[in-house]
Amino acid sequence: MTTNTTRRGPLAPYRVVDLTRVRSGPTCVRQLADWGADVIKIESPPGLDLADSWGDKRHGPDFQNLHRNKRAMTLNLKDPDGIKIFRKLTDCGDVVVENFRPDVKFRLGIDYETLKTTNKRLVYASISGFGQDGPYVKRAGFDQITQGMGGLMQITGEPGTGPMRAGIAISDSSAGVYCALGVMTALLEREHSGEGQWVKVSLLQAMIAMCDFQAARWTVAKEVAPQAGNDHPTGIPTGVFQTADGYINIAAGGQAMWERLCKAMKSEHLMQVPEFLDATLRSKNRKQVNAAVNEITSTKSSKDWLEIFEAAGTACGPIYKMNEVFADPQVQHLHMAAPVHHPVLGDIELVNQPIELSRTPSEIRTATPECGEHTDEVMHELGYSDGEIADLRKRIVI
Repeated sequence: MTTNTTRRGPLAPYRVVDLTRVRSGPTCVRQLADWGADVIKIESPPGLDLADSWGDKRHGPDFQNLHRNKRAMTLNLKDPDGIKIFRKLTDCGDVVVENFRPDVKFRLGIDYETLKTTNKRLVYASISGFGQDGPYVKRAGFDQITQGMGGLMQITGEPGTGPMRAGIAISDSSAGVYCALGVMTALLEREHSGEGQWVKVSLLQAMIAMCDFQAARWTVAKEVAPQAGNDHPTGIPTGVFQTADGYINIAAGGQAMWERLCKAMKSEHLMQVPEFLDATLRSKNRKQVNAAVNEITSTKSSKDWLEIFEAAGTACGPIYKMNEVFADPQVQHLHMAAPVHHPVLGDIELVNQPIELSRTPSEIRTATPECGEHTDEVMHELGYSDGEIADLRKRIVI
């Protein structure tokens, strides 16, 4: 099967077979699709009553945002003829991505060791909740569970209020991004070795890695980070401050920035307060520092303070609702809302890639396909005739 040469982007030469569902796996594959890879999304044929196509949520924002730039085909992986078709796809493909429970791929006979016997160049990527082996291998992986087990929830939220989840599916999404990085690394290494390999990522690993400096406070210094609410863990004042009509963010943890903030607020006297003299003291006395700054910022509107602080070179910013995010002139300049036409939904906008390449940029070429939209097209590319396709469809193989 020849890769579609009309595709553009740095990953256009690569074909990806997408077995993913929910969020972590689709997040990985979206990275590959947006950079031009020929992604074939596999879903169960209608009539099998398997919940892998999101049903009536298919036209919702989440599914549309996750599965753009793909081709879609239906395939029954529990049927031997379905497996034969799948093997044809993977024998001439470059990447397989799956986020089944770890045992499923072995039960179906589509694991890495099996597939590489007929395609040694195949890069096989697996995302799981807790890893492909170990004591938790059979546990179901969910974002909120791994937010808790990865340490994030105990450092999120106001002190003393109990653990708090992040407002996004951060372990799912970060696992997907890390997996995409792993796939691209494996493809790059393949240029030298000529062989693919198995890329493995788990939600738990990704969550711990995303905790980054907070995790390193334990591994290096044996410090257990507490909840700090909207305050920066160490640099004070950095956090949310009340204005006359709302809230803004201020980041003035460094000495120079602290002094600049005090001058911008016309409150130079704060620079002389003994408890506020340096960063260590301000962190120790954060309640008093925040109260002093809040008392001043509450006297003017958010707009006024943002203009004052911007002119003074003080780090600050508004706190937006999502509609305000996409109305911001800098966000619009960065084209973070990307237009695409959907045959059912009409003209819509999806969340764009945050990465820019100067010569070979990402592109949202096509909207998320309907279930099985490209089945016949892909089957013809694999060499199946119209009669064979009709027979396979009748038997719910495709």
